[in-house]
Amino acid sequence: MAMTLGCSPSTPELLEHEPAVAEARSVIRVASFNTALSRSSSGQLRRELRGGRDPQARAIAAILQRVRPEVVLLLEVDRDAEALAILERDYLGVAQAAGGEPLRYRHRFVPSTNTGVTSGLDLDHDGRSDGPGDALGYGAFPGQYGMVVLSRYPIDVDGIRCFGDLRWRDVAGADLPDDASTPAPHDWYSPAALRRLPLSSKNHCVVPIEAGEERLHLLVSHPVPPVFDGPEDRNGLRNHDEIRLWAQLLDGAPGLPRVLPQGARFVLAGDLNADPHDGDSRGDPVGRWLLHHPRIAATPVPSSTGAVAAAKRDGGANTRHRGPAAQDTADFPDGDGAPGNLRIDYVLPSTTLTVVGSGVFWPAPGEDGAELVTASDHRLVWVDLE
Repeated sequence: MAMTLGCSPSTPELLEHEPAVAEARSVIRVASFNTALSRSSSGQLRRELRGGRDPQARAIAAILQRVRPEVVLLLEVDRDAEALAILERDYLGVAQAAGGEPLRYRHRFVPSTNTGVTSGLDLDHDGRSDGPGDALGYGAFPGQYGMVVLSRYPIDVDGIRCFGDLRWRDVAGADLPDDASTPAPHDWYSPAALRRLPLSSKNHCVVPIEAGEERLHLLVSHPVPPVFDGPEDRNGLRNHDEIRLWAQLLDGAPGLPRVLPQGARFVLAGDLNADPHDGDSRGDPVGRWLLHHPRIAATPVPSSTGAVAAAKRDGGANTRHRGPAAQDTADFPDGDGAPGNLRIDYVLPSTTLTVVGSGVFWPAPGEDGAELVTASDHRLVWVDLE
């Protein structure tokens, strides 16, 4: 296996290398899946995965074995090399359900993440500086809520570019939160905090993948949820600017490089924590910055029968949604003040690619695999690219 562990946002470290040439295919399946495999303490995931018997991880593996993407972004997997090795060897590498077949990837990239990295400052204004809300990205320990790219095809390690160190205040048009108790604008964060705080709550990375004779760039991120804050809306503002950053990187905004030349083939993947029609995101950042971007193909939209059935079953907030239920990718609470089911997970190809299929793994009750989806509150999203 060729494994890279992103130890800094711009300099991934090559840990292992096993030369391999993946067979070129006419169609490549690319997927994104928030697995909800993060745990509350460092090392907990590793301990729970040992022995290959963790029921949640077995269901996650069974879903992946059914969909069988050639390239997949896994989210909310704690950044722990041993835990990831166990997940691949004892779960993905072992048939998990009737008719399932082992699934093996030769190449892995684990970006560094700002989650749980201490800032030494009181970022959430709770009177302390050592809580999860005071980390550079919300987290109880470094590496919580991490992400990993798994690929059948070689990853161009030297070509990886990450922007996890980019300070929020340095991004053009940064919409910084305001402390309403003071007359100064945009002053929720102190000058010391703004000198330290990155825009990316986890990381933003461009990962080049050599798919046969073609190069496919995978753009990965996992912006902060636009909730769990106060009237200053610090998370809503950060979520918006994290999503907008992709448009700025594609366009070459002031102070930022254009990460991909015109004509490049790419797929933007991740849990963006923003629905283009419903939910709590600020100013529809997905619709405004991505779905209408001239370099991104917004259609066809992946969908499922299970999402429609879940919206009917759950009722509540879902009855007031404007977006099509079939396009939902996450099953959230539906009662008073709850968001209901939303479309927040994306696999968005460039217009230079041809989409020949897409979907969300969310079988309706009674359909094959329906019992697996409760392993996460998110669903796996995939596209087939010619």
